[in-house]
Amino acid sequence: MIKVLVVGAGFSGSVVARELANFGCKVHIIDEREHIAGNCHTERDEKTNIMVHTYGPHIFNTNIPRVWEYVNKYGEWVSYVNRVKASIDSGVYSLPINLHTINQFFQTNFNPTEARKYIKKLASKDYPQPTNFEEQALSMIGRGLYEAFFKGYTEKQWGCSPTSLPASILKRLPVRFNYDDNYYNSKWQAIPKHGYTHIVQNIISHENITLELGRSWDISDNDSYDLVIYTGPVDKYFNYSHGQLGYRTVFWEKEYGKGDLQGNAVINYPSTNQLFTRIHEHKHFTPWESHDQSVIFTEFSKETEQGDIPYYPKRLSDDLEILSKYQEEIAKQTKVKFVGRLATYRYLNMDAIISEALDLSDIIKASLKIDTMS
Repeated sequence: MIKVLVVGAGFSGSVVARELANFGCKVHIIDEREHIAGNCHTERDEKTNIMVHTYGPHIFNTNIPRVWEYVNKYGEWVSYVNRVKASIDSGVYSLPINLHTINQFFQTNFNPTEARKYIKKLASKDYPQPTNFEEQALSMIGRGLYEAFFKGYTEKQWGCSPTSLPASILKRLPVRFNYDDNYYNSKWQAIPKHGYTHIVQNIISHENITLELGRSWDISDNDSYDLVIYTGPVDKYFNYSHGQLGYRTVFWEKEYGKGDLQGNAVINYPSTNQLFTRIHEHKHFTPWESHDQSVIFTEFSKETEQGDIPYYPKRLSDDLEILSKYQEEIAKQTKVKFVGRLATYRYLNMDAIISEALDLSDIIKASLKIDTMS
């Protein structure tokens, strides 16, 4: 029987573990944390019994049928529309920018055609090929909307000038010329009824899978297995031999109260007048539940230091140079496979993580089948 070590009990590692366990492999999962599900971990708050997203809000959304079918095998999902608001000096606005945002911000009464023409007129013509976040924003929406909703938030979130960030970050954010305030465009949008940890627990519940929590990985662990699935930081795997990759991390201040404290799940605070980036009230992520009390989390962003959990890969030019060296090292590996956000040093949504884990599982199973037949 093929022995597999999976480093990390988040979605990446858990999906590959389950697929290989189904295939007949003996899989051992280790995770240095004391819980499963990685940054998607959810648990009941002790004081309020509200289901809390321990490491910040996670709203599952996807256009990938295979991924949607897969997660539905392992738990019940409830449709959920994420409606994000932004609070600035002049009021509270809907995000992403839509017709309501435009009319409210400019104190106009545009129809969709008029609004489209107006924004086109405001958009800068100076950057036909935007090379960074700021140029992309100015060429899409002009300076007013950019400075109100994106500039300060980006500086706080990433800890650097928007001119240092790639244009691709902003390309993911839509601008709508109707009153649709759904944050996502995905066909399927939902939150698991009993939390993400419940889903992951169901995924890894298999007779061929063993789980060991509070257990850090060491390179010597690889020797006892035929195959290793690594989902941790890629630079850590190679003992930072080519340098340390840059990440931003987040932390929160928790506050309890009675009733409804902010009226929405997530409110962004783009202004640099506040040090925090957003506030989330977790009872709004489970509108099918009723809670008299509430808990809110005020979120701050900072550079990742020793002992911090890495969240967002910065992927600045220096980082990408270091990454290319690690990718050369990865290409030399024979029995170690790297999958997930940290191991590939990319910002990936949950559905992309699951999709890539399933694809990798298919490749591994096909390879093992060939080896068995030969």
